[in-house]
Amino acid sequence: MSKFKTRKIRHLRGRKTGFGNTKKHRGSGSRGGKGLAGLHKYKWSWTTTFEPDHFKKPSMKPKPRTYDVINLHEINDMAVKRNLKEIDLPHTKVLGDGEITKAIKVKALAFSKTAEQKIKEAGGTAQLVHSNQSSVLSKEPVVKPKTEN
Repeated sequence: MSKFKTRKIRHLRGRKTGFGNTKKHRGSGSRGGKGLAGLHKYKWSWTTTFEPDHFKKPSMKPKPRTYDVINLHEINDMAVKRNLKEIDLPHTKVLGDGEITKAIKVKALAFSKTAEQKIKEAGGTAQLVHSNQSSVLSKEPVVKPKTEN
């Protein structure tokens, strides 16, 4: 037993003694754990979205690339209203819904078979444009020219 009684003023000093705004005294437990905890359980949607190759299983396919799409009737409306002969759509896939009434030169990232067929039947041309995204999608390797020194 101590000789002198400890004064109460010495207890509960400092920043971390009030337990205010800490969700019942919990630390990382209230946030779902630290680091990679729960990636195969309650953080699964985060794993599939941002790190699909984390567990490297063949059943986990990466998300497919998405295109901006436009239909032929929308291209036709633009061409008629603005009197265009050429339309440049470098990040868009052209789909074959609708009709095209004017001979237009369309440059796009990709074409569906019906869209390409309808454009050619109207007297226009369908030209593929290679953007940064399409060079990743193309099967041909990109060859850089050698510079002579």
